[in-house]
Amino acid sequence: MISIRNLISLLCLLIIKISISQGQNESPNFIFILVDDQGWNGTSVEMMNGLKMSKSDFYETPNIEKLAKEGIKFSYAYSSAPVCAPSRYSIQFGQTPARLKMIRVGMDTKHINHNTDFTIPKLLKKINHNYQTAHFGKWGMDSNPKTFGYDISDGPTKNINGGFNYNSKKLQWGNNFDEDPKKIFSTTEKAINFINKSFENKKPFYIQISHYAIHSDLIMREETFQKYSKKKPGAIHNNLGLASMTEDLDTSIGYIIDKIKELGIEKNTYLIYSSDNGSVPNILPRKNYKNGFNYPLSRGKWDANEGGIRVPFIIKGPKIKESSQSQIPISFSDLLPTIVDLAGGNNDLNQKNLDGGSFKDILFNKSKKIKRNFDGIIFHVPYENKIALERAHSAIIVDTMKLIKFYDNDETKLFNLKNDMRENNNLALKRKKIVQKLESKLNNYLKNVKAPKWKPGITWRQKSLDNINSYH
Repeated sequence: MISIRNLISLLCLLIIKISISQGQNESPNFIFILVDDQGWNGTSVEMMNGLKMSKSDFYETPNIEKLAKEGIKFSYAYSSAPVCAPSRYSIQFGQTPARLKMIRVGMDTKHINHNTDFTIPKLLKKINHNYQTAHFGKWGMDSNPKTFGYDISDGPTKNINGGFNYNSKKLQWGNNFDEDPKKIFSTTEKAINFINKSFENKKPFYIQISHYAIHSDLIMREETFQKYSKKKPGAIHNNLGLASMTEDLDTSIGYIIDKIKELGIEKNTYLIYSSDNGSVPNILPRKNYKNGFNYPLSRGKWDANEGGIRVPFIIKGPKIKESSQSQIPISFSDLLPTIVDLAGGNNDLNQKNLDGGSFKDILFNKSKKIKRNFDGIIFHVPYENKIALERAHSAIIVDTMKLIKFYDNDETKLFNLKNDMRENNNLALKRKKIVQKLESKLNNYLKNVKAPKWKPGITWRQKSLDNINSYH
């Protein structure tokens, strides 16, 4: 016969076990939708309240609009680089491309520790071993998703897996019809199946849906193209292919939003939306590069000007005020610490090599400041790019002041982004003390992390850092 004391002990153990189980099940879910080459103004969401030019004058994205109405948009959100691979690395590790010494597409990355435990999925599993993790769509990095801690994935995919013909401008920039353009819908279907399975198994989940769209090739559904062929083009956005592919992408996002509501997990799910870098500034035969698709931002993909690095960023989820906006600058290196913090793992973020900071308190309107190990956002583009500026450069943003430094002649430019997002008014000669302060911060950071250093003729494409031996 069980004594009263033993019965009480058993009940206490049962209560503790139930509490632990409930705690595990209450861990938040995360859905991160990362699109490819979508500009800050590349949706029908006004990314800055009151500024009509901060949304597309042609594209229609009603589901992304819905997402913004149900969450918060960041007007000063930055990819970590103006090209895809460095930005994607920065997301996974919470570090800048400069620290990672991964600064462009096609670069050898054997110097990077891909087996580190400090990645988003591995840290979430450390917080709660029940987390299910998946990555579908474009990987765009070396190693593979499994090494980074993803349970399920499409593998180490690249642009070519989603329809990309580098050697054919006709295929890249022509209008190509497909019922599953850029694998938009099949990728979304995989994601929904994963979400369903995690829900059925009562497991919290993290999923990154990395779309191949809207990177070239221009592929879209024929019915969507026909719709835009009958619509008056905008002054900034007028390409039928980009417009059609953007709406097809938006349709798939609606499926994700609907699934969250269908399962009744809205109150415990964060949905994040962004782009890996800014839009291409133009499509041949259009030649206006500076005032291209990213207008009112200058230039575009490949440059650390605003058009290349400022991106749409929206997040909805529990405790986030609907239809809100933040003008606090955030970067992709902030994603890892923010997601981990939201999952309850703030104590796991005490790493001196972590560049990002959590913006959890900004999401909940409890703060207007992000605490980072380094005060500022760094961009490092130390190579000559024949497509774009053709000048190696780096940049730093602190609050709304931005300094760009060019390495061919040590020229510096200073802009106040609050009233000059076009980067037209160079304040370097008028605000010399600010230039000195920001340039010193930039130089010291690059030196401390031993960032790759520019030398005439170096492109770093398919070259190992060991063979270059050039650091700050």
